[in-house]
Amino acid sequence: MSARKLRLALVSETFPPEVNGVAMTLGRLAEGLRSRGHAVSIVRPRQKDEVSATLPDGGLLVPGLPIPRYPELRFGLPAARRLISLWRTAMPDVVHVATEGPLGHSALAAARRLGIPTISSFHTNFHSYSRHYGIGWLQRGIESYLRWFHNRTAMILVPTASLAMALGQAGFGNVRVLSRGVDTRLFSPARRSPLLRLEWGARPDAPVCLVVSRLAPEKNLALAFKAFTAIRQEWPQARMVCVGDGPAALALARRYPDVLFCGMRTGEDLATHYASADLFLFPSLTETFGNVVAESLASGLPVVAFDHAAAGELIVEGVNGWLVKPGDTVGFIAASREAVRRLTRNGIDRAGCAASVRHLSWNSVVERYETMLIDAVEHRFDAADAVLPAPTFEI
Repeated sequence: MSARKLRLALVSETFPPEVNGVAMTLGRLAEGLRSRGHAVSIVRPRQKDEVSATLPDGGLLVPGLPIPRYPELRFGLPAARRLISLWRTAMPDVVHVATEGPLGHSALAAARRLGIPTISSFHTNFHSYSRHYGIGWLQRGIESYLRWFHNRTAMILVPTASLAMALGQAGFGNVRVLSRGVDTRLFSPARRSPLLRLEWGARPDAPVCLVVSRLAPEKNLALAFKAFTAIRQEWPQARMVCVGDGPAALALARRYPDVLFCGMRTGEDLATHYASADLFLFPSLTETFGNVVAESLASGLPVVAFDHAAAGELIVEGVNGWLVKPGDTVGFIAASREAVRRLTRNGIDRAGCAASVRHLSWNSVVERYETMLIDAVEHRFDAADAVLPAPTFEI
């Protein structure tokens, strides 16, 4: 544990109790730092039913608006003047801007004006998402903005080495890898439930495929369901379970009536759903990490995925999963069928799958995060460089 105690201001459009990979990750990092004696204040949009403008930790709640196609999430409106006033009164040692929206932009401007060391993190491939929402023509512009934004921070945190390399080649500077952790006490093969499988209509020897995802166009979920259709041609008793919610939920449920849609699940309930299945199908190509891959492996499930993001770094072919060349849809379906053949004939070492992600403990991730924050403070970024324009409006 570091002898130096930091005052961190963490700025994010999303934070627990919202349910998504970014919120979960940031919540864990904040909780971990506090347990190590550091002071962490959060700056974020107000969530449902919140009316206060402040948080007990000295942080700030700002007005927000729903994100298009993601109505349960909100982007924060600019708050530069309020942040300058807040931070002048209680100056943080370092600011971490975790999201790149209007709130993040104004926080970066405020921190640079006050000369506070600032880091950022790259959690979401927004430029890749654009083509799934009919605005693919904006992809290059979005990427340019992201590069401009992140290059005005002391360092950019990313969850995988492959993403660090890709961003470096795209002109992003000083990229550092901070992997995401997985709670191996929560996600475990020991949570397997024969009773839940019975509710799914799955016989003890019937293969159960699982998807855990936000149900949205960029997740490429139709490919997982096509793979399941191919699996059922050979194993009619197979079952497919989908956990999650999102804008495509109703359309997917209508299109794939043979899939059991369970809605959003959290905590031990989610962990039991993972452990009670047999194979995880992960067809997404837009993730920067993919927390669900680590959670699946920790739960004892082998994974079929494209050789991308966390899957490309965590999966060992034929041992804890199967990797497919990115974009090879035929190969993904073939690998899914091969995985079920392996499961039904010889089985797979569920304990081995769980052991393959044991190194992703949150303690080690938080310790590395702590080291990066101290590095940002001790090697101060010159806030006079490339000053950001002031926000054009304030709410």
